[in-house]
Amino acid sequence: MLSFFKDYKYFAIVLATLSIIIITIFYNILKVEKVLPIYQPALVNPELVDSTMQYVKKYHKIADFSLTNQNGKTITQEDYKDKIYVADFFFTTCQTICPIMTDNMYQVQKSILNDEDVMLLSHSVTPKIDSVAQLKRYALKKGVNDAKWNLVTGDKKQIYALARKSYLAVKTFGNGDAYDMIHTENFILVDKKRQIRGFYDGTNLEEIEQLIEDIKILKKEYK
Repeated sequence: MLSFFKDYKYFAIVLATLSIIIITIFYNILKVEKVLPIYQPALVNPELVDSTMQYVKKYHKIADFSLTNQNGKTITQEDYKDKIYVADFFFTTCQTICPIMTDNMYQVQKSILNDEDVMLLSHSVTPKIDSVAQLKRYALKKGVNDAKWNLVTGDKKQIYALARKSYLAVKTFGNGDAYDMIHTENFILVDKKRQIRGFYDGTNLEEIEQLIEDIKILKKEYK
């Protein structure tokens, strides 16, 4: 019996080595890199899409905008040109989901702090209350890095139109008037072409971890 195993030892080694090589080759052939979807209004839950956008099946992009950040600087789409970014909607006096969202966005900021391709953008949904000075106090309190993360205020109708018609982030309907109020936990991942590539619950740590991983996946598209 020992003689049998001795005679076939080298054959077994060669066979095992070949098996490993063949399995590795097949794995690499069959392995498909994950690609994030491009979200069009027609593919998103209708509750999140303005009625005027629900049948748009292609070419959806974030609209141009002009808002003011925590330093009094005008921020437009040009500040995010050729950038991947994460957007959300909040207000500084919120005592429910917003503090959790801001803390979680801070974790995203930590993960992309040295990445020149990725930025963050938080829109105030109570711009009348959230003045530049108020945003600055909030930014300092929450550890916002001005080079990576803009907290913006401005025209309420513009912000609400962005939330509903561009970012597809809100379940409620309205026109941004004095009685309109948006309150959403959604974080939205936007690519360098201003296309939506993911939605995440900004209060859920598991989804924040997935967002951070998806940013890495999205970056591979530009290599």
